[in-house]
Amino acid sequence: MNLNIDVSEKIKLMRESERMSRAEASQEWELKGDALWRYENSKTIPNAAVITKILSHPKFEKYSLWFITGKTIPEVGQIAPALYDPKNYEIGEEKSA
Repeated sequence: MNLNIDVSEKIKLMRESERMSRAEASQEWELKGDALWRYENSKTIPNAAVITKILSHPKFEKYSLWFITGKTIPEVGQIAPALYDPKNYEIGEEKSA
């Protein structure tokens, strides 16, 4: 299955799955101003340092493998965000209507 999900959507799914507002997440991730809004709306692509900061946060470490590879290993605590539904991101012939 090919999945089409970009960094902006991944960040938003993680934040919303943790039931955090943008303001709360920005504070937790130590992001300035409207940076998170820009990331979530594909206005700016976060650099590696920002992504590392997000994925290193204790609430979000569990999403690291999924964020990078799209895979999960629940047995070791690596999961996808609760609001993530892979059917919403299928591309090509496999996409459902």
